[in-house]
Amino acid sequence: MNTALITGASRGLGRALARELARDGWRLVVDARDAAALSAAARDIGGDVTAVTGDVTDPAHRADLVRAVDGGLDLLVNNASTLGPTPMHRLAALPVTDLADTFATNVLAPLALIQNVLPSLRYRRGAILNITSDAAVENYETWGGYGTSKAALDQLSNVLAAEEPDVAVWWADPGEMNTDMLRASGEDADAAPPPEVAAAALHHLVIDRPPSGRYRAADLAESR
Repeated sequence: MNTALITGASRGLGRALARELARDGWRLVVDARDAAALSAAARDIGGDVTAVTGDVTDPAHRADLVRAVDGGLDLLVNNASTLGPTPMHRLAALPVTDLADTFATNVLAPLALIQNVLPSLRYRRGAILNITSDAAVENYETWGGYGTSKAALDQLSNVLAAEEPDVAVWWADPGEMNTDMLRASGEDADAAPPPEVAAAALHHLVIDRPPSGRYRAADLAESR
């Protein structure tokens, strides 16, 4: 049985992708900070799901996730993310301490978790899916802090792909989705597609296992 670890799975893309993999019979380890929301998500996802409540920036929680995987890992999905402070600031007014917190969640925690599980992924020739954003490559006003963190995650993934030839490394832009995160940014989330659309595209990425690289959910959907 394949095993996947998905962070930030209580809602949005993480929850939708977990449902996709559960239907394929994957064993899942999922996390989120809100225990009640994560418990509800685990019931919705169905199948063999282990829910571990905690914050990915906490080393003790990451150790709990590694213990929960127990038996080997085939896929790590670094989906947990933060916008940073809202309303979102222009760079001229963005407190550096807030940016440091954003990097802690969006860059440092994913790298730390990757380091924790790499031996298992190497052994099983598994895969890493890092969720990025078009904000990493576009100059959207007030998105500088979040976008910079995602650009760092992009380059981290790019170098990791070169360093780990036995592990598939994908960094994927899901596009706009009708999620609480997009709504918190002040954008019109109701006009965006549901996260299930991007999840279906990323599901194909996992199934097809293309070469390491940066992918867009919209392109993956068009290629089907």
